[in-house]
Amino acid sequence: MANPDPRATIVVIPARLASARLPEKPLAEIGGLPMIVQVWKRAMEADIGPVVVAAGDPAIAEAVSAHGGEAVLTDPDLPSGSDRITAALAEIDPERRYQRVVNLQGDLPTIDPGLLAAVLRPLDILDTDIATLAVATTDPAECCDPNVVKAIIAFHQVDDPAVAGLGRALYFTRATAPSGPGPVYHHIGIYAYQRTALERFATLPPSPLERRERLEQLRALEHGMTIGVARVDTVPLGVDTPEQLAEARRILG
Repeated sequence: MANPDPRATIVVIPARLASARLPEKPLAEIGGLPMIVQVWKRAMEADIGPVVVAAGDPAIAEAVSAHGGEAVLTDPDLPSGSDRITAALAEIDPERRYQRVVNLQGDLPTIDPGLLAAVLRPLDILDTDIATLAVATTDPAECCDPNVVKAIIAFHQVDDPAVAGLGRALYFTRATAPSGPGPVYHHIGIYAYQRTALERFATLPPSPLERRERLEQLRALEHGMTIGVARVDTVPLGVDTPEQLAEARRILG
């Protein structure tokens, strides 16, 4: 077999029915479609590669397939989305055709497809192991909210349009950081991985800071992996509550 294209990309959307705040939310109707189908459609609109749903439950896989999408069943007891996409990838691509993997959360039905292209920039330009997104904010409520994860980023300071808005993550925290004047960076939990980095990450044990902050990405940093960040302008609506579900229905309805 010929060497795989190092830029070949696949989008994998992990989803399962268990949800403490909004039970069975992947199947919640939004704009006439199950939410997971809306997320799949946004990923298809990004046009960066094939899109597969890593389903923890048969009902999710059936909903995706019924609307023309591709889904693969994974163990419902897998502990995280990264574990779920790793398992799905091993099943659907044993030939290793895809060397970059975008992990898109299954509860972002209104996401701008352009964000999926943006998250690949740090892989392309900075050659980091992992890439993610962040939005600058000076909103005091967001800055102090522990549910808003903050990314501490060393942005490139050179006057080069190719690296504008790109940097390397130094840390992620639920605290307000960094201190001093200026914005903090609201982390958006969309990731792109070099495939070898994803496979390595899946073998690593949970790390002390990961447990303390309850942030899985700290495992990568604690084990010396690099995370690039692209600064973007919009935070996608995540659907975790009935109120957010109503807002998504308003937007897509």
